[in-house]
Amino acid sequence: MGTAGKGAWVVPAPAYREVEGWEGVGEDAPGFRCGHSLTAVAPTKGHGPRLILFGGATAIEAGASSGLPGIRLAGVTNSVHSYDVEKRKWTRLHPVGEPPSPRAAHSAAAVGTMVVFQGGIGPAGHSTDDLYVLDLTNDRFKWHSKVNGDSYLKTEVVVQGAGPGPRYGHCMDLVAQRYLVTVSGNDGKRVLSDAWALDTAQKPYRWQKLNPEGDRPSARMYATASARSDGMLLLCGGRDASGTPLSDAYGLLMHTNGQWEWTLAPGISPSPRYQHAAVFVGARLHVTGGVLRGGRAIEGEGAIAVLDTAAGVWLDRNGIVTSRTLKSSNEHDASSELLRRCRHAAASVGSQIYIYGGLRGDILLDDFLVAENAPFQSEITSPMYNADRVQRAENQNRNHNFNSDSSVQHSANNSTDKKSIDMLTEASAAEAEAVSAVWRAAKEASAASSEDSLSEGIGSESPLSETSPMPEDLDDGGSLEPDVKLHSRAVVVAKEAVGDLGCMVRQLSLDQFENESRRMHPSSNDQSYPGKKALNRQRSPQGLHKKVISFLLKPRNWRAPADRTFFLDSYEVGELCYAAEQIFMQEPTVLQLKAPIKVFGDLHGQFGDLMRLFDEYGFPSTAGDITYIDYLFLGDYVDRGQHSLETITLLLALKIEYPENVHLIRGNHEAADINALFGFRLECIERMGESDGIWAWTRFNQLFNYLPLAAMIEKKIICMHGGIGRSINTVEQIEKLERPITMDVGSIILMDLLWSDPTENDSVEGLRPNARGPGLVTFGPDRVTEFCKRNKLQLIIRAHECVMDGFERFAHGQLITLFSATNYCGTANNAGAILVVGRGLVIVPKLIHPLPPPVNSPESSPERAMDATWMQELNIQRPPTPTRGRPQAASDRNSLAYI
Repeated sequence: MGTAGKGAWVVPAPAYREVEGWEGVGEDAPGFRCGHSLTAVAPTKGHGPRLILFGGATAIEAGASSGLPGIRLAGVTNSVHSYDVEKRKWTRLHPVGEPPSPRAAHSAAAVGTMVVFQGGIGPAGHSTDDLYVLDLTNDRFKWHSKVNGDSYLKTEVVVQGAGPGPRYGHCMDLVAQRYLVTVSGNDGKRVLSDAWALDTAQKPYRWQKLNPEGDRPSARMYATASARSDGMLLLCGGRDASGTPLSDAYGLLMHTNGQWEWTLAPGISPSPRYQHAAVFVGARLHVTGGVLRGGRAIEGEGAIAVLDTAAGVWLDRNGIVTSRTLKSSNEHDASSELLRRCRHAAASVGSQIYIYGGLRGDILLDDFLVAENAPFQSEITSPMYNADRVQRAENQNRNHNFNSDSSVQHSANNSTDKKSIDMLTEASAAEAEAVSAVWRAAKEASAASSEDSLSEGIGSESPLSETSPMPEDLDDGGSLEPDVKLHSRAVVVAKEAVGDLGCMVRQLSLDQFENESRRMHPSSNDQSYPGKKALNRQRSPQGLHKKVISFLLKPRNWRAPADRTFFLDSYEVGELCYAAEQIFMQEPTVLQLKAPIKVFGDLHGQFGDLMRLFDEYGFPSTAGDITYIDYLFLGDYVDRGQHSLETITLLLALKIEYPENVHLIRGNHEAADINALFGFRLECIERMGESDGIWAWTRFNQLFNYLPLAAMIEKKIICMHGGIGRSINTVEQIEKLERPITMDVGSIILMDLLWSDPTENDSVEGLRPNARGPGLVTFGPDRVTEFCKRNKLQLIIRAHECVMDGFERFAHGQLITLFSATNYCGTANNAGAILVVGRGLVIVPKLIHPLPPPVNSPESSPERAMDATWMQELNIQRPPTPTRGRPQAASDRNSLAYI
């Protein structure tokens, strides 16, 4: 079951039930308790995954002043219990060494097969801030100690320097598998808002008091903090100094320069709360129970919630939360009633969330609950699911099928009408002239320089450069299995439709992509120009880039402005370009990037499609997935679509904010000679006024001359906008191109890099004339194989051509064409796609479909009418690239456009 919410498929909070058939009698069972900790420990040679329950209160008493139940400190314990998840059995442990003192309201975190405990409150008052480590690596469980011979002298880990100090009601977890981070709590005098970190990989151990940037959370106690697997700590809820429960959530992460930063999490929490429990499974933070002011338990839907950090929304049992006013329901939800509790503890193993004990009113609990995280959501739609996880699953089981339905029905839809086909097939003489002019300039510049070794012959193989001979030690690759693999299935978001099937996420076998080899073929048209890591931040003047991100990065809620006036003036455009330009100037011509990374093809001013891709598959923000995956855009950010300004300004702002994680290379439309003809110049004038618009357009094009020209991923995948053409034989040829560079003074190498295309199919080898215009070429699969072998590469990813399914394979899978804008120019009806390259270099295509026609007529839908008018006028003047191959028949339902 799921909820379609504004373009995304999200799964509601899960139902909890009691664990059935678990064993544990006498002292082995934890019994009644609250204020304890529950921690999941990794498997060892002798044991599977385990849950470690420590401490807590085994009795309660009425508070003298409030009349509310409270912990009886005399009943606080330091017992340790282990639950074997596979055997479903509780066992009390008796580790050797001196244990910590009895305590409750403490914090605990797993470090591999060890559990670290700190703080809390017990019969003797506040516990110290010493760290106690329970080592479960071997069968001889022990409290870690300083050892002198065989005698244990001290039970706590020695930490030098000042630390957080005694406190209770605080939070602690292991961040990025390395840093123990503790935040908030109460030191007996006041409620705290500080944060401390201890590097577990650096001896001697020292606590460091953090001074994070960003939106800092207020002082609080009885909050929760859980670390996402990619390295973000999420602080949720709590109670402030006045006793008011809080509903906010904050993410804490560390950048590459060692600076930490707080970021306010998006979405609307179903309820404020404290003394609750929270734990991550994938990208979903599962929050349960808790109380409101006065100790009143949270009831109804608010008792169970999920913060989906990938989608940026809070969910309850019914779906997306849109208001903090809890909805009343006549149906009895047994699961919500089970979670009407506080002071309980939660932990996760795999996709399961476990909860033990707690307090309901004045009743101590000893029940043991479990729920299943939505595997469909976390493994497919969440950016936490990336290609690297697919690779691990593949290594374990080559026949793994993702639990998807192999029989996917394709819904009927109308094919592109004859008028659209005719428009697509019509050639543009103006475009051909533009390309010819630039080609002549490039050819003359090339002749003036001494590039005599490059062949300009069409129809024959391009000779190899004598200065870089073919490595003799390279074999044909047949004996070695390549590291780069295209996964056998693509993730697809179905076309939005009326009813419950809208926005469904599916996976399709690549065998079903029959629209591959149907690129949007140029006839003499769409000529565009010739002419992990953590974060680091680059500042722009007065935080201008943050203003842009705040205004535009709204994956779920962005709407085209009714007022077409652009929100930045020419001065701000200049400042933004300058800040981004300083970064591009420091980057090499060929970027050297690491996986995991998402790759985007042509966007062409279709900002709505960019937001849809961000919404469906994660977006570059600390509230999204930027902390564990990079972004690479392959050019053609402007022209054709009517929101080129939004597209390029947001990408530049993201580059400034995340210079080491967001990467842009140049497309053939990032040049004045081309984007003066295909919409960008017109848009600047229309939306900024003639004087400011022309100035801004000129400044953007000055910036474009500094853009990198290609990117290498793990030295095995090369990404470019166009192709290798006739002249590019080595990566070094691209690296030697000096920037800033324009096409009129550029070389044939730059022309090929930004303009060339693969031949029609794998059977057409060598070099052929390109229908885009005179002087341009297409290159065959033999050129691709030769180039990859020569440069020890396994794949080329390029953009530049519209393809019906958003991506298309060529040269037996050694080249992939990628296009991210849907329904190109309003006529193509193509899907848009991105490629997610995982750490294991398994590549997963992820697709979106064109939006269906509006229900209302264009007259009653001004936004659609504006889109249509813009597209029609531009297409009449500059017809886009027509569909390659046969026109799509109305009965052709194998295309993703018909799902």
